[in-house]
Amino acid sequence: MSWTIVASGPAISKAGLNATIIAANLDEYSDEAEGMASALARYDVVTNWTNLTAQGKNTFANFVSSWIAQQIINYDQDAIGRVVANLRLNVLENNINTAKQIITDKNMRTYLGIGTG
Repeated sequence: MSWTIVASGPAISKAGLNATIIAANLDEYSDEAEGMASALARYDVVTNWTNLTAQGKNTFANFVSSWIAQQIINYDQDAIGRVVANLRLNVLENNINTAKQIITDKNMRTYLGIGTG
């Protein structure tokens, strides 16, 4: 399942320069984020990725990459400095919450390409 929604690059970029990256953790983070995205949507976005609209793919990619970036930062906040880490975590949390609102809005399902369920 790893890396269907987004490649590692955007998540690493959002985590920032000097963030500690453990390759073994990245696949786990990806699986967790993709599972969470599907649970929020109540739709298997990984299996049905090609059915999503471009806007839907962008929304899910933003959610997943932001969530993964949070995990990277939380692994070692001192790597980028605690002040910078907190600022980045706040921005990422905003990205995640915005995406969650869109993903869980029943009126957005067709727009995202996740059906009518």
